Amino acid sequence: MSVRKKAVVIGLGHQALEDYLPGLADSQFAQLAAVCDTDPSKVAVQAQQHNVPGFTDIHTLLEDVHPDFAIVAVPHHAGREVIATCAAAGVHVMKEKPFATSPTEAAELVALCDKASIELMVTVQRRFHPVYTAAVQLLEQIGQPYLVEGRYTFHCPDPAAGWRGRASLAGGGALMDMGYHLIDLLIWYLGLPDRILADTSTAAHPDAHYDAEDTALVHLAYDSGLYGSLLISRSAGPKTEQLTMTGPRGAVVIERGRVRRLAPDGQLIESMTREPAWPSAATAQIDCFCRVLDGERTNPCGPSTHMAHAAFLAAAYTSQNSRTPADPKEYLL
Repeated sequence: MSVRKKAVVIGLGHQALEDYLPGLADSQFAQLAAVCDTDPSKVAVQAQQHNVPGFTDIHTLLEDVHPDFAIVAVPHHAGREVIATCAAAGVHVMKEKPFATSPTEAAELVALCDKASIELMVTVQRRFHPVYTAAVQLLEQIGQPYLVEGRYTFHCPDPAAGWRGRASLAGGGALMDMGYHLIDLLIWYLGLPDRILADTSTAAHPDAHYDAEDTALVHLAYDSGLYGSLLISRSAGPKTEQLTMTGPRGAVVIERGRVRRLAPDGQLIESMTREPAWPSAATAQIDCFCRVLDGERTNPCGPSTHMAHAAFLAAAYTSQNSRTPADPKEYLL
């Protein structure tokens, strides 16, 4: 891979500034060729800082730059249109999670990518971080898990702010957005649950007007006997990210930047800590995507993989209304 691939970043929000622009700067196989956002002021700042052209229109960007791939980090409701535009131009896509806001949209995106013969990779960076990959090996040491507990919380001062507070635009709230990380890890490590029952709430700020949940509690069950729960909240501090899987021979506890294996009585057996944690994972995923485009690797986070994530979310949101457990496999279109 002698010539680095041309990458453009579409959407200049927090994720792009914290992960993707630094990730591209450190990439072996890709380089930033342009930036794009609907906000001209954001475009001007980043274009000047990175010494690349800036655009506010995606069609003009693709016509003028002819990138090899686009990193798309736009509001959830805008994702499908951006992917369709890139696909029409034959431009590959790395998309910020979620892959889609519903199983129907997910199926449409799978068909769209297949028809255009483009690669699409969802940016679930934890799969490219050594702490989370090490957990795969450690899980083999604890026997068949029978309990899983996940927690991802932080305090957002205003959950009603912007598009994230509106379910019609975001597709959902804390579960759809930040909860996607825990869902991805759960499916990666343990597979898709057989039954899901969720409760969600918009009660954290009674005076604010929003309908995208600030808190979600999801109960999980597998036919193997494994069960557990996930708590996701963008209103409850302190900031916590943890996933614990327990088996007859102990537990594996995964936190941001650290993984531990515990004995059945809770005593520490081994641990691994990685500093700094980010944006090295973003760089690793970008370089992996370049290898996928060159045919050197298969796509580990492609559209078909993330149909399961859309099914999980659909089952969760359905069960909260029916108050009966839902089978996510029924939503695999």
